[in-house]
Order: sequence, then structure tokens, then C-alpha cells
Amino acid sequence: MNYKTKKFTLLIANDDEDTRFLMKEALREVRLAITSEFVENGEQVLDYLYRRGQYFASSNWHQPDLILLDLNMPRLDGRETLTSIRSDPHLQQIPVVMLTTSHRRGDILLCYRLGANSFISKPVTFEGLLEVMKTLCEYWFEIVSLPPDM
Repeated sequence: MNYKTKKFTLLIANDDEDTRFLMKEALREVRLAITSEFVENGEQVLDYLYRRGQYFASSNWHQPDLILLDLNMPRLDGRETLTSIRSDPHLQQIPVVMLTTSHRRGDILLCYRLGANSFISKPVTFEGLLEVMKTLCEYWFEIVSLPPDM
């Protein structure tokens, strides 16, 4: 597969409106063909993945190539969402990166035990976020081989 011509789908879960805005702005700087879908909590992540609710009949739906999860979200937090994704054989091949403000050792260990592919502590500046998003997208969409679409 030619990764230069493939369009990638990135599912991002974060309950903070300002963070979602900054992430959208940072992704505009990434020079890859990426469709980004933003949701506000773990329930919406699962709705998206299982094509429920507003995603049921969406003609623009694509299985994500990568999921970015915040830890602390309402309704269903990142840990619970990660557990649900990893327990489903149809979803468990999707890479999941925890992107959160937490630096806690316990959070890091737990997320890896639950099956996270990476744990990244969110930078506090836009420039830092921009660098993280560029590096993250380059790594996951240009360097590694992602699982084929199911």
C-alpha cells in the first residue's frame, strides 16, 4: 500500500472544547491526508466504532486507523473505553494512544496493562501540541504498518 496516497481516519476523544479546537488546528499543519473525527466521551467513541446513534447511517463513516483517548472524560472515561475496545475482537487491532494531561505513574502503568499502544502526556503549549501531533501522525501513518481494514 502506498501510504502517500491513503487517506487515514483519526478518532479523537476529548471532553474539553478548547483542547479539541487546538488539536484541529494542529492537525491542519500535518501534511498527510487525515480525516479527523472528534467525540467528547467514551460513550461517543463506542457509538462511532459500532455505528450507533448519529453514526448509524453516516455515509462518511470510516473505521479509524488510530484512536486518541483522553483519560478523564464524563460518562465513560478513557480507561473504560480502552477496556471495551480491547475486549472486542473486531476492534482490538486498532491502535489506541492515550493523550492526556496526566503524568501519574499509576495512570501510565494501568493504561499499558489495559492495552494502550502508547501513553503521551499532553503538552501545555500549542507549539508543543503541534509537535506532538506532527510526530504522532508521522509515526502512525508513515512509519509503522497499520493493520489492514477489516
